[in-house]
Amino acid sequence: MRNRKTEKTPRSCADAPYREIKRRQSRKIWVGPVAVGGDAPISVQSMTNSPTSDAAATLKQIETLAEAGADFVRVSCPDEDSTKALRKIVRRSPLPIVADIHFHHARAIEAAEAGAACLRINPGNIGARDRVRDVVQAARDHGCAMRIGVNGGSLESSLLEKYGEPCPEAMAESALYHASFLEEEDFHNYKISVKASDVFMTVAAYRLLAAKTDAPLHLGITEAGSLWPGTIKSAIGLGALLWEGIGDTLRVSLAAPPAEEVRAGFEILKSLGLRQRGVKIIACPSCARQGFDVIKTIRILEERLAHIKTPMTLSVIGCVVNGPGEARMSDIGFTGGGGLAGLLYIGGKPHQKVPHDEMVDRLVALVEEKAAECDSESRKG
Repeated sequence: MRNRKTEKTPRSCADAPYREIKRRQSRKIWVGPVAVGGDAPISVQSMTNSPTSDAAATLKQIETLAEAGADFVRVSCPDEDSTKALRKIVRRSPLPIVADIHFHHARAIEAAEAGAACLRINPGNIGARDRVRDVVQAARDHGCAMRIGVNGGSLESSLLEKYGEPCPEAMAESALYHASFLEEEDFHNYKISVKASDVFMTVAAYRLLAAKTDAPLHLGITEAGSLWPGTIKSAIGLGALLWEGIGDTLRVSLAAPPAEEVRAGFEILKSLGLRQRGVKIIACPSCARQGFDVIKTIRILEERLAHIKTPMTLSVIGCVVNGPGEARMSDIGFTGGGGLAGLLYIGGKPHQKVPHDEMVDRLVALVEEKAAECDSESRKG
């Protein structure tokens, strides 16, 4: 029998030692006003897919990403029309802009002049070292950060000849080689990524890199796939690295609407306790014991609570087997019961019975009320 007087079971077990993730100590850089690395929260980003030359369409996507919680956003700058539009986009964007540059180093210089907060260059296709030097000077002149973005699919030919094929060692070597360019130019406001579509290759490359540099690392499994399989693939690769403490910013690269990338990124971070945003719904998979249609209820709740940004937990369990236990560890909980009603919990304590057909409206109202209270307290503080 356990000693109830001495036993300490923290509500939600948030301070349990097995939950501890010791983050790798990277240096801190700035992407506009957003800190990346050091003790800064792991940032979540996405990328627009509208033609950047269409400033109105691009800004509309950026606003959607900001609402979803993105910390900054990347836009492609493949041509001069794009960098011309970038000035307007930067001026009106609610988020710092990362300009994505491939092949033409002149576009990077133009993007820096237009006010981009960061320049993403791919060493495998940006050109000779003197071009990189010009880009570094533009970044320094205009206060831009930089990202060295290595992709397994576009490694330099010399490395492919050396290693025979894309591999973690080639990716890490490429990143460190080009980082040395920036260091020699006394430029340190940069981060690095080493992405591949293969999870094993990506994780191994980041592990190699993390051991050899203190630069902040941008995580991602590139070309991960569509929403469902791509999110799972990314969660496995990014989750493994984040659990080891590796990673300072991330993008979940999906063939899906950009806002879905942001939502997936936050869900990965939330599952590891690394960032909290919005309602974390704890739900049973449903079975014959359920007192109401759990699957339909959760779908409706997710839709109606998507606007909530305040972190909180909501448990919705179909029966009394696990329902009371989950509810006691949640901010708000509901457990289905016999008949046509279930038990509502607030702050981990039983509150009152609520008919199943009133459950959704009642839960939404309680979540919104708690979010408003938290926002009010935050403003006072």
